[in-house]
Formats: sequence, structure tokens, C-alpha cells
Amino acid sequence: MSQVNFVEHIYAQPDAIADMITLGHRIPKLDPTRPLIFTGIGTSLHAARIAASWVELLTNGKQRAFARDAHDLAMSGAIQPEDQIVVISHRGSKRHPNAVLAKAKEVGAFTVAISGEGVAPSADVVLTTIPQEKASTHTISYSAALTVLAQLVAGYVGDAGAPLSEALAEAPSAMRATLEIPIADGVVETLVAPTSTPGIIAGPGLDAITADEVALKIKEGTYLWFEGMHTEVTLHGTPAVFRPGMAAIVIEPGVPDGGRTADLLAFLDQLGAKAILCGTHDDADLRFANCNPLIRPFVVQLPFHKLVAELSEKVGSSPDTTHLDTEPWKSAFFDSGIAL
Repeated sequence: MSQVNFVEHIYAQPDAIADMITLGHRIPKLDPTRPLIFTGIGTSLHAARIAASWVELLTNGKQRAFARDAHDLAMSGAIQPEDQIVVISHRGSKRHPNAVLAKAKEVGAFTVAISGEGVAPSADVVLTTIPQEKASTHTISYSAALTVLAQLVAGYVGDAGAPLSEALAEAPSAMRATLEIPIADGVVETLVAPTSTPGIIAGPGLDAITADEVALKIKEGTYLWFEGMHTEVTLHGTPAVFRPGMAAIVIEPGVPDGGRTADLLAFLDQLGAKAILCGTHDDADLRFANCNPLIRPFVVQLPFHKLVAELSEKVGSSPDTTHLDTEPWKSAFFDSGIAL
């Protein structure tokens, strides 16, 4: 088991974000009259979805951006000369994000690449975030990408971006406060119980994207199966697979949700499932600091990062290597080509 790098990256996030905020002068000004497409795969796609959501939230839908899977955009998606393409990646070496950049270059679209240090994607503008993350379970590079994306979005929407810029400045302090809050007693034991998994993580709005992201972190770092989904999706069809004893981590909403979180919790209780609450109140099992709703993607993820660290100690997994150091995963991963 190895989690040294993973834990180090978790706690380095607030300072890294604070440092990056001071570098906003290097962010290019995007054209608000041209389409904007954010793209990536995995965690980077989650960042793309957050960025596209920010555009809509800040402008009340007057401006819209798109988030596309880099595989689909590279293989079958259409790119037009007037498009502005923002490609997000951790390492800068993945096949399909680079294929998107090449495809965009062929038609003359403007391209921005966001990636870690030490790589030089072929784009009109390359925005370097932080040194390459040593852990395979990415945390700090996701937060770093969100920081750059917030700055890009704020510029793209003009005056409407001021609330995001102001909220971003508050993110490091909210993140530090959250990292100081311990996970409630019994949560780890609940999640490692044989009946707990497969389990779900649910939330509405931006938190639904965070649910997808942190479910991936749990799978990568602990080898336990959790699925992230929008709260509303948990109430339509999905209950057919719910069962007594399963674990459901429910992110309490920061915006009105029409009572659907309460509906989900009531259903889980009646079924005999184990509900774990993630929220700001003192009784929450996974607590995070109060913050502006726009920066919840930075803050809400942190209790889950700490949870992965504690779970990995309990089950003997490795967030640093995500099974890449053991067979048969090691050979299957590299021989199959999925690492590209």
C-alpha cells in the first residue's frame, strides 16, 4: 500500500490554488461571440463540465459553453473554425485530447491546452498549472485545472464573471478550513462493510459533477465500487438496484432542489440502506466549510479525498499507484494500451 504522495497532494491544494490565483494575468481573453468547447477525459472531463456550468450560471443562460468527452470529440465530433477549444489534461500525453488539438488545428479553431508542468501540447495557448502529480489518484491537478478554468470563464463572460473571481479568491481559506474537519466516527467502518458496496454518491447541480469525480477517486484509491449521480437520477429507475445495507453518500444541496434530497433520504431509510451525509452542518458525517456555491467544486471534494486516504489504510489499497504496481492489473493496463 502506498498513499504518501496522495496525502501530500491533498493537503497541498489550498496553497497551490492561492499561488495560481496570483498568476491570472497570463490567462488569455476568449472571444465571447464565439462558441466555447471544454473537453477532456475522466477527471479532466469533470473539470470541463464544471467550467461549462459556470458559464451558464454566471450569465443566466445568456452565454453557453459545451463540455465534450475528448474521445468523442476526436473520433466523431465536429469542430468549426469559429470554435474555441479548451483541452484539459493532467499529463498532456493522452491520445484523444491531443487528437482534439490536432483536429482543431486542421480547421483553424483557436485552442487552449491546460496541463501540468513539463509538457508542451500543440495549442495556440498552453496554460501550465502545477508540477506533475506523483499519485495516480489525481486531486491537486484537478483543483489546479479548475482554478485556470475559473479564470478563463470569468474573462469569457465579462462583467458577469466578477462573482466567480471574487469567490475564487475565497477558495483557499474554505479549503484549508475543510481539511481541518475530521471525518465522523464510524464512516470508514460503514463503507468497508461487505453489504455497503456497490454504493452511490449523489448531489444536485454542480455537486452532481463532484459526485462523479469523487466516486472515481474512491474507485481509483480504494478499489471499492461507488457510482456518482445526480440526486434526481437516484429517484428514477435506479432505486430498482438499491438494497438494504448498501451505502449512499448524499451531498446536501447548496441551492434549492425541490425537496429531492429529502425524498432520497426517506427512501433510503425505508429501505434500510446506510445514508452518509456530506454537508456543512455539525452533524454531517463528511463536513465541509460554508462557501460560495460557485466554488463548491473546490471544497466539497475534500472530505472525500480524506475519506479515500482513510479507507485505503483500512483496506490496504494504494491511491498512489491505483493497482498499476500489482498483477494482473499492471500487465493488463500497459499491454492493452488503455494507458495512452
